[in-house]
Amino acid sequence: MTPDEYCQQKTAQSGSSFYYSFLFLEPPRRRAITALYAFCREVDDVVDECPDPQIAATKLAWWRVEVGRIYGDKPEHPVGQALQTIVAQFRMPKEQLLEIIDGMEMDLQQTRYLDFKGLQLYCYRVASVVGLLAAEIFGYQDRATLKYAHDLGLAFQLTNIIRDVGEDARRGRIYLPVAELQQFGVPAGDILNARQTDAFTRLMEFQIDRAQSYYEQALRQLPAADRKAQRAGLIMAAIYRTLLDEIRRDGCRVLTHRTALTPLRKLWIAWRTSRNI
Repeated sequence: MTPDEYCQQKTAQSGSSFYYSFLFLEPPRRRAITALYAFCREVDDVVDECPDPQIAATKLAWWRVEVGRIYGDKPEHPVGQALQTIVAQFRMPKEQLLEIIDGMEMDLQQTRYLDFKGLQLYCYRVASVVGLLAAEIFGYQDRATLKYAHDLGLAFQLTNIIRDVGEDARRGRIYLPVAELQQFGVPAGDILNARQTDAFTRLMEFQIDRAQSYYEQALRQLPAADRKAQRAGLIMAAIYRTLLDEIRRDGCRVLTHRTALTPLRKLWIAWRTSRNI
């Protein structure tokens, strides 16, 4: 299996909505974004699938060394080998790949966030940085597109947090800010024990409204000249915004259910969005 084939398999197996947006890219850019996404999946899996924090930290330290090899010596991992051929072509700074790892390390160091400002730093590292790198891969003429990419990445991560509240709670993590739990009268124990209450539903509706507002802010900032180049991001946004609508329609039952769109529906949204750009 070649490094590119490994990345393709890693991306396809994840079942992510992002995969459907990649289908509409020309081969060089599709290959590059697939390698970047595979990198994100590898380092994220270290945290999610390794129950021992010390072992996870050791593995992330290995990935830091591997990033160094991507920009210098010979990388050892198939994802590193795939990335080495594209980091210069698409202006992907080493510091940004390392910052993604910084974000994953935050999961090993804390399981709560006191306020939204603290959560924003986490979202920036694990998602907005990825959005900025993706913008370079997709291409742009106007640097205002980077503001769009930053906010779109934040919106994506907020959507992931909303969708995965129950799954994260089963790992002992609550990403919803403590200040907001207190504001809506939702004890952490309700989330950890999957107790759906009216207060929790109101809290989640607040989270959905905020995520939607970041999508709207991002889309307002995208210059018209770069809409076609950034088509993949617009497709992802359409799929994720539909997912938020489904979560709300389902009564925000994220503690016990993982709302998901079918592959066929994702493909339909991707095709329809692409046609309208």
